[in-house]
Amino acid sequence: MAIIRNVQDFHPDHTFDCGQCFRWTREEDGSYTGIAFGRPVNIRVIPGKAGSDRPEDPVDILIENATQEEAETLWRSYLDLDRDYGRIKNQLATEDPVMERAIRHGYGIRILNQDRWETILSFLISQNNNIPRIRGCIESLCRHFGEPAGEYRGKQYYDIPTPERLAALSVEDLAPCRLGYRARYILETARQVREQGIGDTSDYLRSLCGVGEKVANCILLFSMNRLESFPVDVWVRRVMHELYGIPEKDTAAMTDYAAKHFGPYGGIAQQYLFYYIREGQETC
Repeated sequence: MAIIRNVQDFHPDHTFDCGQCFRWTREEDGSYTGIAFGRPVNIRVIPGKAGSDRPEDPVDILIENATQEEAETLWRSYLDLDRDYGRIKNQLATEDPVMERAIRHGYGIRILNQDRWETILSFLISQNNNIPRIRGCIESLCRHFGEPAGEYRGKQYYDIPTPERLAALSVEDLAPCRLGYRARYILETARQVREQGIGDTSDYLRSLCGVGEKVANCILLFSMNRLESFPVDVWVRRVMHELYGIPEKDTAAMTDYAAKHFGPYGGIAQQYLFYYIREGQETC
């Protein structure tokens, strides 16, 4: 058991259930069990020294199945714990009552620093899909073609299959994973990544099979530290239309608004808005 003490602006429900990741499961005690970088762990929070559960009070993060060294290096970075989200929230909420309400609702969101290849695969699968099915497709892909990552809490975990492993497969090989038309996207993207590696620009990402502007922005935001990226999906369209008055089909106007008003933290703003409008509803 490892512990990271005195962390502010973090709540596991907000962080793991805001649409940015798909391999974490909420347990009955409120903790989350999942896998990242080939390491299965359980993450939960307890009140810090103040012993309070008010949003503004710090918490301690307990990480089971990790060493203290792993907690302070891998998991601290993964959870983005060294960034001052309090300052960012104050900046975003200034003279923006909509954002103020969204932040109050999802005050514990942090942008995870995820593996680039896992993020590409995840958001290729996410297109025109609902979250339970996205999770199922990813787990099936890992179970069939990923390397075993060990047993934890009675479950066998598997790592994300490598580009090299997937590039050698056919659409028929992927049929058990029930990926539909996305199977071709995954195979062609795996072959391109195998040959070229993973670039870190929007132009490069949009050159991958099946990657459009929204998916490219998700990859940039969730795995490449491009916090200005502002993915626009059905939920963001809704919140930008209903609460900011921008025409629902005018993606360009939404992107321009985000660049002007949210600036370098457009992606963090997007997550507050996404969580605010979507929580308690089913995605489509």
